[in-house]
Amino acid sequence: MKFDLHPVRFWDDPDALIALNPTGLPPVLVENDHVIAEARAILEYLEETVPDPTLLPGSAVDRAEARRIAQWFDRKFDAEVSAFLLHEKLEKRIQSLGAPDMDAVRAGKDYLRWHLDYMSGLLEVRDGLAGPRWTLADLVAAAHLSCIDYLGDVPWSEFPPARDWYQRIKCRPSFRGLLADRLPGMGRADGYQDLDF
Repeated sequence: MKFDLHPVRFWDDPDALIALNPTGLPPVLVENDHVIAEARAILEYLEETVPDPTLLPGSAVDRAEARRIAQWFDRKFDAEVSAFLLHEKLEKRIQSLGAPDMDAVRAGKDYLRWHLDYMSGLLEVRDGLAGPRWTLADLVAAAHLSCIDYLGDVPWSEFPPARDWYQRIKCRPSFRGLLADRLPGMGRADGYQDLDF
């Protein structure tokens, strides 16, 4: 789908964003005067309105597995990895909240290794996280990992199945836009844009 991106720094002036989404958090999709807020609702809306390619597999059991893993990343990975690493290394810097708490950074990195080990176990027997093909689960996981990879904190060499999976996702034309993103005042880690790493 073609779209216009409107970046919002929700910590500066959230009024316009709150008018669209009462939580005051991105993302929000506005299409034909319809407002769809929150990533999961947007992805499921796209699944229902854009039939090809599908984001969920055919059987109810396979769809449940894709949703379970997507939820895993949205809740568990976010709480155990992103909440530590992104907050300490990015949000504190952007909001001038002081130096990172290195104990929290170490905890986030430890949790990250645990999650990568779990992913690698799945990917040793599957092509995608939820089964034989990529699904909503892979998109959600790749988006979360891309944020951590931007900071250079993912020990890819220690987890070859996860690395190979992410490398395949990075090569997809639909993912390359993310690799071009830049955060003001914070450069990308070496190798973030490399498709072969």
